[in-house]
Amino acid sequence: MLKRLLFLSLVIFISCEKPTEIPVVVPKGDDGQQFAVEVGESEVPYLVITTEGKEVKYGSDVVGQLKIYKQKKLAQEQRISISYRGKTSFRLSDKKAYNFETITPTGDGVDVAFLGMPAEEDWRLIGHIVNFKDKYQIDKSLIHNYVGYEFSRKIGKYASRGQLVEIEVNGVYQGVYYFCEKVKRDNNRVNIKSLNATSTNLSGGYILKIDKADAGPEHDGKPDSYFMNNWNDDATYNEFNSFRSKFDIFAKEISFPPFLAPYHPQKYVETYFTYDYPKAEEITKAQKEYIAKYIDQFERALLADDLSGNTRTYTNFIALPSFVDYFIISELCRNVDAYRISTFLEKDRDGRLAMGPVWDLNQGFEDGGRIPMNDWVANYNRIVTNDAWMVPFWWDRLLADPLFRNAVKVRWQSLRKSELATASMHAIIDEAGQTLKKSGAATRNYAIWDKGILINHDVSIQKLKQFVTDRSAWMDGKINAW
Repeated sequence: MLKRLLFLSLVIFISCEKPTEIPVVVPKGDDGQQFAVEVGESEVPYLVITTEGKEVKYGSDVVGQLKIYKQKKLAQEQRISISYRGKTSFRLSDKKAYNFETITPTGDGVDVAFLGMPAEEDWRLIGHIVNFKDKYQIDKSLIHNYVGYEFSRKIGKYASRGQLVEIEVNGVYQGVYYFCEKVKRDNNRVNIKSLNATSTNLSGGYILKIDKADAGPEHDGKPDSYFMNNWNDDATYNEFNSFRSKFDIFAKEISFPPFLAPYHPQKYVETYFTYDYPKAEEITKAQKEYIAKYIDQFERALLADDLSGNTRTYTNFIALPSFVDYFIISELCRNVDAYRISTFLEKDRDGRLAMGPVWDLNQGFEDGGRIPMNDWVANYNRIVTNDAWMVPFWWDRLLADPLFRNAVKVRWQSLRKSELATASMHAIIDEAGQTLKKSGAATRNYAIWDKGILINHDVSIQKLKQFVTDRSAWMDGKINAW
């Protein structure tokens, strides 16, 4: 009995003692900045973005501060203006992408270099696509854009430079992003001559896009609820923002007028070219007339040439090697958006029309399932019918031309021995995959973006490598037979 009383007394004494407090360790940078997550000794740059209590918007920029840390040490700090970006991805993805511009304390744009990339003022933060409602994700490897752009640079073509980073916005961790250059005219980006309202030589430079239409300035400042549902704006083309090819996707001259209502019954046969540089707000009437006429001259030459003969006139209007390289990268990456949206074209002063740079490869590689493994993305129109954005007739015509096919064959066979050898491509994928794995960045990303989907990042990397192996082997067989 005495032993039992002593035991109960000891229990009561212990339970009455003040519990030991375990200190909470808050992850911080070396400047005292609190982090939303613990990143340990990760070598992946960690970006902290704050917007001074204001909510990030789609239709207008808000001012904020960007801090870049490397292994928790503050490497750079910069004032920025930031907004959401994207069209379909903005509406459908729970993980939002961002545009930001580097600015001075007074709000003026200023060129700034980041992470070894040349100084400029316009930048992008692009994440993979996550849709919790419908339970799907696109680019589970987190590196589609990184890999595709690296392939392009390896073969000597400009593509947006970038680095894989982790970000938090206003104290909320957002995961892994690709921090990259906006495609724009600049000596270190799309290096073409400048063109302004006073230029007397109308031949360039121009940057055009085959793409969904941009909401015009009349939409500035509208609430995000508007942009979440503005599907009509994507197909609202007008004289201000674009011009239309005179030929439909079947290479027939179009008889109905341009700029009809969004998604009208014949929309799918049209190809529109939007003004990227000079911007729609800045391009002059004479410049619009020049570039529209140039595209028309190219198209008419492409259709008129006898492809069974030795003479070509369409090559007087285009830089053929750029079309070859664009075809190779787009097809290798199985970019389902290639040729028809997110498609850049450039024309330098006194130069020819060139394809590229490649852009927006999220829905490519192993996620490009709309296009079978054993078919060309350029054959999109035969696989998908009545999409509002189809492939221009150019690519059917080019693929029917022995001259173009031979140029692709020579280039492809050369690249497969070096820059696009399977082992070389795997090395690019492995390096990026290992960076995200060893740093813990992939694990942290999917701690918030998995939500029961049970994504295995290692498996995703292996699937990407297997896709590149299989796709390039299929291309070997097709191209070598030309």
